[in-house]
Amino acid sequence: MTAEVVASPPAPTRTPGPPVRTDRHAVPDLRPIPDLRAVPDLYPVPDLDPVPDLRPPPVERRVRSLAVLGDSAPAGVGDPVPGGGWRGFGPLLRDSLGGEAVHYANLSSLGARTACVRREQLPAATAMAPDVAIVVVGMNDTLRSDFDPDQLGRDYETVVGSLRACGTTVLCVRFHDHSRVFWMPGPLRRALRQRIAQLNAVIDAVVARFGIGCLDLDLMPGGYDRGTWSVDRLHPSELGHRLLAGHFGAMLRAHGYRVVAPVSLESQGGRRITIVHRVLWLVFKGLPWLARRGHDLMRYALSVLARELWPAATTRRGPRELNPAVSSRRGPRASRRRHSAS
Repeated sequence: MTAEVVASPPAPTRTPGPPVRTDRHAVPDLRPIPDLRAVPDLYPVPDLDPVPDLRPPPVERRVRSLAVLGDSAPAGVGDPVPGGGWRGFGPLLRDSLGGEAVHYANLSSLGARTACVRREQLPAATAMAPDVAIVVVGMNDTLRSDFDPDQLGRDYETVVGSLRACGTTVLCVRFHDHSRVFWMPGPLRRALRQRIAQLNAVIDAVVARFGIGCLDLDLMPGGYDRGTWSVDRLHPSELGHRLLAGHFGAMLRAHGYRVVAPVSLESQGGRRITIVHRVLWLVFKGLPWLARRGHDLMRYALSVLARELWPAATTRRGPRELNPAVSSRRGPRASRRRHSAS
């Protein structure tokens, strides 16, 4: 039996490549890098939905107690209800925060000044230790002849500081220009504007120190609309109180509190004010009030008027004294008066 010898296939021939450099200082390949933006995307990445936020929503705190401190505006004046009495922004805000489940106390009083709030209303408020307190006071101070911004600042700081020490969230307001709503003579208007500016400076300092929320009435949308103010033009109307309650509710939501329902701006339950009410109020209350408060503010208004007129008077008098024609006319008269007196 003859054995077959199977020949192995010939080895493939290799094309010689470029010589391999073995020196240590090889020259790098400096060919330009291709622009990958021109290369078609062979493996496009599919559009993916954003990763959902799996964190739990922030827990909103429930307002269990609400206190209102201040003067006639937080007392509800300007928002009369059928049968007599006042409502105001306090009950409207309480209803939006939970209604009867919120313990509510309106400690404000008519005509209260900042010192009155510190002496008479603050002890009851700190004993209550409310979750939220709203302080609206200061305008009555600006209308008195003994207005003292330094003392007002100390009283205001005591009120807010004591409430903050109880863990209370405090909200307040900066005041608008009342003369844009309630007509006053020019000197009284300018005097009141300066007083309000001093009052707002006090409030700004307290807000900055304690970090409380502040609603600027001068910047509030609708703050100078006629319908926002009641017949006396000094207190908010029902719409004005509803605006205040709505803004306070938004501020509390920003502080992490739960607002059950926003405050409606539609008039509900208030007494309708007609032109007859406005005329009667102006005759029997408005003008007498202006006379009383104008007397308190008149001395300061006269000082403001004097400061305004004095530069103008000195400016007018200066050129006449420097006029040689006027001086020559006055000279003989003065000499004759001196001669006759001698």
